[in-house]
Amino acid sequence: MWLDPSRSYDLIGDIHGCAQPLERLLTVLGYKKRAGVWQHAYRQAVFLGDLIDRGPQIRETLHLVHAMVEAGHAHCIMGNHEYYALAWNTPLEQNGESTYVREHSPRHARLQRETLEQFEQHPYDWQDFNQWFLTLPLFIDAERFRAVHACWDDRLINTLRSRFPDGRIDTNFIQQSALSGSFADQTFNRLLRGVNLPLPYGISQIGQDGYRRSSFRTKFWHEDESALTYGDVVFQPDALPEHIAQKPLPEQYLRHINSYDAQQPLLFVGHYWRQGQPSLIRPNLACLDYSAVNGGKLVAYRLGQEQRLLPSNFVWVEARDQGY
Repeated sequence: MWLDPSRSYDLIGDIHGCAQPLERLLTVLGYKKRAGVWQHAYRQAVFLGDLIDRGPQIRETLHLVHAMVEAGHAHCIMGNHEYYALAWNTPLEQNGESTYVREHSPRHARLQRETLEQFEQHPYDWQDFNQWFLTLPLFIDAERFRAVHACWDDRLINTLRSRFPDGRIDTNFIQQSALSGSFADQTFNRLLRGVNLPLPYGISQIGQDGYRRSSFRTKFWHEDESALTYGDVVFQPDALPEHIAQKPLPEQYLRHINSYDAQQPLLFVGHYWRQGQPSLIRPNLACLDYSAVNGGKLVAYRLGQEQRLLPSNFVWVEARDQGY
């Protein structure tokens, strides 16, 4: 997706229905609401996906961001939660039966509960937003900087570009993702969910969000393949048990981890529920998800014309200030 390289951008992490902190963040960034649309005199916002689920003002968040995008004051990419909504609502014929791409299981329903409840009295509104989700690109490549929700994977993105040059997929691609291991399934899992590796010995953990998982989120980059342990690659707020963290990572798992080296363009991701003071991962890599909906921070990075990311360019508001 092409963006004007001479323009300055404000990249904003996962919102998850925290509309009031988003308005406060936009105010701090110098945006003003004019004719019902938040806008800046010369900057644009870039939202990294996961606008929906979990938070108390999901409809308000979607209307705010959608209005900015439609008026040319922002761009937005797809997060895994927008994909989940599309997959939940996309019908599928399978073995002669009518179903949906995403199974309507209690676990999946729980993950979308707040969104579905907040749109219960607004079905046409929800239908319109799902149509909009389908127009969101899976990545942005503006040459000097890139944005993807969870993981930049050159192989998958280059293949995806051959079919969808601007990163915007279609309903058929959503349906193809129902087949485990298909290119569509790999693309959504990798770009929007990152690298998830299985925990050893068949163990599972209950995360801070109350879900039990038998896998954990990892870094999608590494510099040194020697003597990596599980603890060296974990990238999530839930720590691994110490005896697992110290265990050497099986060699075959290393194939799942990319090498996004220091010479690659600037890259912005969300997704990973970071905590504490916003900081760079590398001079060319920043995660902007700081757990706003769990009482953390809603974070932006103010991008100018710098070639290396600057720690001083992080801007944030405390979401907990208003009970989020």
